[in-house]
Amino acid sequence: MYTDKMPSFMELQKASRNKKQEIEDYKLAILGNSSTQHLAIAIKGYAKLFDYKIDVFDADYDQIDIQLLDANSDTFAYKPDSILIYLTPEKLYEDFVSKDSSGKMSFADLYIEKIENYWSLVRNNSKSIIIQNTITEYDDIVFGSFGGKTRSSFLFQLRKLNYLICERAADAKDVYIVDYSSVQNNVGRSNLLDPKMLYMAKMSVSLDVLPIYAKRTVDVIESLRGHVKKCVICDLDNTLWGGIIGEDGLSGIKIGNLGSGHAFEDLQVWLKQLQQRGVLLAVCSKNDDHIAREPFETLDEMVLKLDDFAIFVANWDNKVDNIRYIQKTLNIGFDSMVFLDDNPFERNLVRENISEICVPELPDDPAKYLTYLQSINLFETASYSAEDVNRTSQYQIEAKRNELKLQASSYDEYLKDLQMECEWGYFDALNAPRIAQLTQRSNQFNLRTIRYTESEILEVIDNPNKIGLYFKLKDRYGDYGLISVIILSVENETAFVDTWLMSCRVLKRGVEQYVLNKITEISKSLGVKKILGEYIQTKKNQMVSGLYNELGFTQLDENKWELSLDNYEMKNSNIREVGKDE
Repeated sequence: MYTDKMPSFMELQKASRNKKQEIEDYKLAILGNSSTQHLAIAIKGYAKLFDYKIDVFDADYDQIDIQLLDANSDTFAYKPDSILIYLTPEKLYEDFVSKDSSGKMSFADLYIEKIENYWSLVRNNSKSIIIQNTITEYDDIVFGSFGGKTRSSFLFQLRKLNYLICERAADAKDVYIVDYSSVQNNVGRSNLLDPKMLYMAKMSVSLDVLPIYAKRTVDVIESLRGHVKKCVICDLDNTLWGGIIGEDGLSGIKIGNLGSGHAFEDLQVWLKQLQQRGVLLAVCSKNDDHIAREPFETLDEMVLKLDDFAIFVANWDNKVDNIRYIQKTLNIGFDSMVFLDDNPFERNLVRENISEICVPELPDDPAKYLTYLQSINLFETASYSAEDVNRTSQYQIEAKRNELKLQASSYDEYLKDLQMECEWGYFDALNAPRIAQLTQRSNQFNLRTIRYTESEILEVIDNPNKIGLYFKLKDRYGDYGLISVIILSVENETAFVDTWLMSCRVLKRGVEQYVLNKITEISKSLGVKKILGEYIQTKKNQMVSGLYNELGFTQLDENKWELSLDNYEMKNSNIREVGKDE
């Protein structure tokens, strides 16, 4: 069950020693310019406490250069999935005061070259994803406030270096940021740093703040693994506006930029930003439907409008049942959902009945809603694409498709009436970001659940033994966008299905058959005689456990399947092919 309560370092230390039977399936290595031992303990403990299967390797104090320059180092022998390069301002300050100031390049320009060299060494010697922290601020007050103006100050150079790290990471497909500097913004420098621990143990962060560092790091890793929040379900009264619409009326509720209404307006602005980033919004309110909709339809002060919600549920049923209805309609996991409600009774009722859902413990004062929600960092993401902006409209259009299904005399007639058209293509640089995002976020229709970064997708393009295919679908109601990704590994006369994933929005609409037809067609053109498939079970992909059997593959063992292409007959689908990519 989700909890807002941040564990103490001692609790994390105890959890890190827990000998669980589960095998950690993700490896993180930490390389720092200062002591990393306690950070490693905190991350490992946090992962175990909240059932994330992450193992952690700690390279000890100031080992970045030693570990990365040696291709046979312990770090590379560990074969980590990710390497965290952890830089602290105190150690950088030592380099700053001892540098030769006569050079033409500034400290920040010199150091960003060093950091980018670290990234190159990781790429050259491993397949690891790079996680780079932003550096917390340290001001020696040598120049006072003028330090923000002169290039000679450490503060100026440190701020410039942070900017350069973010700028270069934006252009690097395999580098992801963990924003420790924003933690300092929330807790303050005096809470972040324990001077005694700095001098005794070379630690740049206090034991009290280490759990927050651990959470932020695990958040990034889990977003890379596809574990992200996809939907915010909102109560209305005293949550999105002040007051009770059914009792106070339109003129009595508080919303807008005056008084307490400003807090609700700011919350709506933030939710609108999340929605534009691709997070779905939904309403779950105990209200008469027409009364609940009225503020969105008539009040100019409302930032959110009805079109911003993927689904709107307002009735007098209990919220647990309504949330289950929302989950079924959107077809996403409960663990991908966040429920916001001002009422402690409703929050506890939902927690007790749907343990997977995230239910933040909103403060009593609405003025604190926004700052609190931002501080707990629920909406970490490892990717963003232009298609995310259209996600809400895609779910709204899905409701129209469901209406057509109810009117059709048969399911086959329904599929024909959809007038589906599919465009397919080989992986290319233009679609690489969205392809990578789909591998990171698809959990249910995903036969092996292998995650790919954008840089790894680009490697597939350049690999002569791999074939990457993407599929886009549209119908009479609209464009689904990218809905399926296939990666084949071809060797001799065999093609192995490394990755087969699809958006659940197109499940059971003939897309599986169409995709298999395309796989076999391309495989035959390359002289392939058989296709091998594998199903690796996870907590979320049971829906495809029988897919290979349903498509006519022969089972070889518990998880392996084979399809001979000698007598393969093309399967029927109600999909028309457009824009064939040769």
